[in-house]
Amino acid sequence: MLKSKPNWQSWEPKKKLALLRRLREQTAWKPLPGPQTLAYHSQADILFYGGAAGGGKTDLLLGLAHTAHDRSIIFRREYPQLMGIQTRAKEMFRGRGRYNGQDHLWTLEDGREIEFGACQLLGDEQKYQGRPHSLKAFDEITHFLEPQFRFLCGWLRSTTPGQRCRVVAAGNPPTDPEGEWVVQFFRPWLDETHPNPALPGELRWFTTLDGVEVEVDGPEPFWHTPKDGGGRELIRPMSRTFIPARVEDNRYLMRTNYKANLQALPEPLRSKMLSGDFQAGKEDNPYQVIPTEWVKAAQARWNDRPKPELPMTSMGVDVARGGRDRTILAPRYGNWFDQVLTFPGSSTPDGPAVATLVLQNRTGNAMVQLDVIGVGGSVLDHLRPVLEDRVVGLNGAEGSKATDKSGQLGFRNRRAEMYWMLREALDPTSGQDLALPPDRELGVDLCTPLWKLTAQGIQVEAKEDIIKRIGRSPDKGDAVVYAHYLGGDAWTSLVNEDLRGRTA
Repeated sequence: MLKSKPNWQSWEPKKKLALLRRLREQTAWKPLPGPQTLAYHSQADILFYGGAAGGGKTDLLLGLAHTAHDRSIIFRREYPQLMGIQTRAKEMFRGRGRYNGQDHLWTLEDGREIEFGACQLLGDEQKYQGRPHSLKAFDEITHFLEPQFRFLCGWLRSTTPGQRCRVVAAGNPPTDPEGEWVVQFFRPWLDETHPNPALPGELRWFTTLDGVEVEVDGPEPFWHTPKDGGGRELIRPMSRTFIPARVEDNRYLMRTNYKANLQALPEPLRSKMLSGDFQAGKEDNPYQVIPTEWVKAAQARWNDRPKPELPMTSMGVDVARGGRDRTILAPRYGNWFDQVLTFPGSSTPDGPAVATLVLQNRTGNAMVQLDVIGVGGSVLDHLRPVLEDRVVGLNGAEGSKATDKSGQLGFRNRRAEMYWMLREALDPTSGQDLALPPDRELGVDLCTPLWKLTAQGIQVEAKEDIIKRIGRSPDKGDAVVYAHYLGGDAWTSLVNEDLRGRTA
């Protein structure tokens, strides 16, 4: 006897709902075998996934929010860039909840919330202050500024018992200096010069001590006494890792022409997007003041030479202006620059404090040249009675009567002159063979400023505009520029000008 078909219409609502839930569980998103599964189950507090294009980055972020977290937020740098991920969310969440377009918020039937956010400008991250999420996800992480990323991660938390909290960033290799911070943040995996490289998926632990981020041996909490004399605090390191993925790891895209499209890209985009090559040729902006290859060559010379047996020639000083700024000292020995010394702004709150640091680290009869904007003026006042004519204040806004080496181009101000003098000294044809310390942040600082030609001569991008682009102050670069500037022919004329001003 044939069994009659179940009468769906006669079922109780609870029975219908239970069946629907079972069917949805069977069709719920699951990570692809390989890197996507490794990333899904990674125990890292902060995970960077991707590198190459097509590895399923967007699906990983949405899948984690859908299946593993109570409240999630997925960021893109600008709201229009969210269109693709929102379209994919509609496909993944169809029939599982409702979407509020005004608030950019999905509320799934099981109570999970998935929000979409954007931070186009530096400062936009402030509007997310105090809004906790157990998953902070960043799509195309290299488009964000480092201060934006760090601020938003600060609100990672959940009040749901047993709910895990984590940060997941997805993206491709950076194509400009603004995204280079990502390479530094995940340096053990992405920087080929790291002395102790990490394997994909390997956990490393980091924390910040006295304003400086450091890698520590493991996850165990430890006590630390700040240098500024504050009370002891218990430090809990956070783990990071990087898991690479390629289009070959995505069986769905491999059924399409997506890989062929990536293969057709011109270099270096082909290597970046197809292979996730973080070392692929990075093209300079045509108006970049100092070419990247010149800086790399100077840093390579530093590794090949021992510190010269010379007295310190000069010391460049960039004084913290408050906030996240740092005071930087850049010692110079002839054409060899020593490692820059970095001090958090909290330890150099005023002129006397900076002057003390300078005197403690200066040796011999070295010239000290420093930025006198803001607190720098007070530093100069406290150093003058001790160093007399061996300290000179620099004001980048002042006019300049100098010209470039061709004698044809003048400078809009002193800042342009100082940067251009370092550019000309780093030019391989100059014969000066400057050696710079292999400090990635210093390299970024020197390669970031742009220039333009105005009616008043060469103008170099203002420090404030650089901060807007990269999210931090190029302090190390400025300190090296100051240390170099008075080491050349400009030293005599500038000191004479200073002396004449004091005796007038």
